[in-house]
Amino acid sequence: MKEHIKNFLNEEQDPKAVEKITSKLNDLLMRGEEVGYIGVQKKPAINVFPDTIVLTNKRIIICKPKNLGLSMEFTDYPWNVVSATFVKENILGSEFSFTTTTDITVTIDYIPKIQARKINTFAREQLELLREGHAPAQAQPAADFSQPATPQEPVAATQPEIEEVETEEVNDFAEIIPATVSAPAPESAAPARDGDLAGLTKEQLFEKLQNYKKLLDNGLILQGEYDSLKNEIIKYL
Repeated sequence: MKEHIKNFLNEEQDPKAVEKITSKLNDLLMRGEEVGYIGVQKKPAINVFPDTIVLTNKRIIICKPKNLGLSMEFTDYPWNVVSATFVKENILGSEFSFTTTTDITVTIDYIPKIQARKINTFAREQLELLREGHAPAQAQPAADFSQPATPQEPVAATQPEIEEVETEEVNDFAEIIPATVSAPAPESAAPARDGDLAGLTKEQLFEKLQNYKKLLDNGLILQGEYDSLKNEIIKYL
């Protein structure tokens, strides 16, 4: 990175300030973004923590040291929000200012005159490129242009294949009509005849009474039918 710093030390920039800023720019620059110029504030008395302005092909970055140089505040302005730039030369250095589309004016003072002129020239060039529509676009995923693109043949829509299944002719209706299985009919709820009950033991009579009670509980017979059946069985108990 030190070799790269030399490119920004041609107009009295403070080497320590430039080195400190460039070390942080590694994490600030976006994909495809390149630094075009770095200007460093040069105050006449104490110039320990100067402000720095970085101009790239995508934006203006203002770098201001905070907390005695222990931290740094970065404010950036994309070129599409910068409306105009100005330089005011004073006895001690110059002021570089620019306005935004939201009527904000940003000024950095005590910029060496030659740096202020270079900053203003670079900024005007970027704004001119933006107006002409040649400004770099937003970063896009990298594409490989080393090989010419080959046209792709249109893919014809394919119809799903329908498998033909051989069928056999059925002449017997029994083969196509499933046999129905009827549920077993509940025990007849008709009144038991005396001859039927006379030959049963008490255990069989009691079991029969229980069966009638289940029919009643399941709603298969009415209460009156159950009472009639129960009375007939009780006679033989």
